[in-house]
This record gives sequence, structure tokens and C-alpha cells, in this order.
Amino acid sequence: MAKERINKINEEVMRELAAVIRELKDSRIPMITSVVAVHVTNDLSYAKAYISVFGDETVQKNALEGLKSAQGYIRREIGHRLQLRHTPEFIFELDHSIEHGSKISQMLKDIQ
Repeated sequence: MAKERINKINEEVMRELAAVIRELKDSRIPMITSVVAVHVTNDLSYAKAYISVFGDETVQKNALEGLKSAQGYIRREIGHRLQLRHTPEFIFELDHSIEHGSKISQMLKDIQ
């Protein structure tokens, strides 16, 4: 039962996090920023958010810095929107799976 609850919270936090990121007005965070996955700890104290940013390494690092600087605002917004008793502290990590998939797709197109 607890696992189902955490999975539901993961999905809700992921959905709301994506919405909040789209609303941020930080120039370091490009419009093509996606939330790939969110994993919330059982006690809701931390949430590891895997973020995909389209661009070179500098753009990705700047986006991560922008997200980290907006962490308090993001946490407050998510807590307000989801009405959680304890809003997790976010840990942002870059996820390269979409970029990797795009490269593989391009390689397959080049082969054909």
C-alpha cells in the first residue's frame, strides 16, 4: 500500500514540477527542459528529479544552476499545489537518456 502511495506522489510531483519549471522566468533554463523522472523518499524529505535539457554542456549546467537557485520557490509552489504535509527538498540531476536516444535515432537514420 505504501509503495502505491509513493508511486502516486512521484507522478504528481513530476507533473507539477514540469508545470512549475515551464512557468519559471529564469533565462538560464531553456524552454526545452523536461522532467524525465522523480523519485521521492518514503518519508517525503527528499525528491530526486532527473532533468533533461536540450543543448550543449554549458546550457545544461546553466539550467541546473537556475533550477538550484529557484529550489525554494519550486518547493513552495509544489507544496501549495499538492497540499502535502511535508514537501520534499529537491535534488536536481541531469538525465541524458533523451539526448542519447536522439543520437541513436540519428545513427540509425544515417545507416539507412
